[in-house]
Amino acid sequence: MSDEPIYALTMPKWGMAMDEGTVTDWHIEEGAVVEEGAEVLDVESTKIANGIEAKQAGVLRRRIAAVGDTLPVGGLLGVVAEASVSDAAIDEFVGGFEVETPDDDGAEAGPATETVMVGDRTIRFLANGEDDGVPVVLAHGFGGDLNTWMFNQPALADGRRVYALDLPGHGGSSKDVGDGSLDVLDDVLGGFMASLGIERAHLAGHSLGGAVALARALARPETVASVTLLASAGLGPEINGGYIDGFVAAERRKDMKAVLPALFADPKLVSRQMVDDVLKAKRIDGATEALGALAAAQFADGVQAVSLTARAGDLTMPVQVIWGADDAIIPASHANNLAGAKVTIIDDAGHMPHMEAAATVNALMTEFMTP
Repeated sequence: MSDEPIYALTMPKWGMAMDEGTVTDWHIEEGAVVEEGAEVLDVESTKIANGIEAKQAGVLRRRIAAVGDTLPVGGLLGVVAEASVSDAAIDEFVGGFEVETPDDDGAEAGPATETVMVGDRTIRFLANGEDDGVPVVLAHGFGGDLNTWMFNQPALADGRRVYALDLPGHGGSSKDVGDGSLDVLDDVLGGFMASLGIERAHLAGHSLGGAVALARALARPETVASVTLLASAGLGPEINGGYIDGFVAAERRKDMKAVLPALFADPKLVSRQMVDDVLKAKRIDGATEALGALAAAQFADGVQAVSLTARAGDLTMPVQVIWGADDAIIPASHANNLAGAKVTIIDDAGHMPHMEAAATVNALMTEFMTP
């Protein structure tokens, strides 16, 4: 075996339920130079499709999986090494590669969701990483849940604990949203942190979750180390009211399939399983009513009820705003409405930049969240 490193490109695990994925495209030919962070190939799970980036620079020596091949999580997709590594060494590496499997007791690899009581509400959450450094708390957007962070949470959990929660009315959390106001959601986020003993955290919020994170930073700045806002609500009046109304009203697969593509610059990212999962979550008792109450309080008549931009001067912690240039839900121009914030606009991404451009967003967040 060569003394020079050989790196495996393997099937990732996106979300708790993923156990396999299918190769849909290769972006780099065998023998081509691969830069660290370059997108090498696309993979589709039952949930969503996404690109796989190289973690190390080198040469793509082998493409093991062909387009159309389905591999288990951890399966070998390709091999990256320097050109000086012999073909024999590559052959030996491939021949000796073993897919890591879950423990013999059958337990699924990775952390499991947990719940915590916040007042009278049960709040579901998922925690990754070690209890070192300042933790991160992730708040999803309207109609989403903690799984929208599947491409981000593991990557951010390097040297810190990362928590993704289901806001009230969503996912596995209680469907009691009170009057649906931002104050209710802010209080729950604060109570969530207190219940877990999180004295200070980096907050990141997407869409409605961005407004919640920003409200928490304004209410209790001493508990917030930084704020990352992704396609955030609360930064301007405009919002796609047709999308909000359509999402709340959708009861059949055909209706939801017509709504969800507005979230993405590339509508092909909306898989059949994604549509089914969203409908399943909406059919939980009280979910549709909760979403309706939130929509009425936050986005009545296609206008955002709350703007927090006038209080930008009260923010004492670093704030960054990340937006997809092709956002069809909230205009990307809102990114420039929060004075003093660091702004990044990502091309070829829509309202879900943390899913469509996960590697870019993860790098921006990791660099920003110091210490």
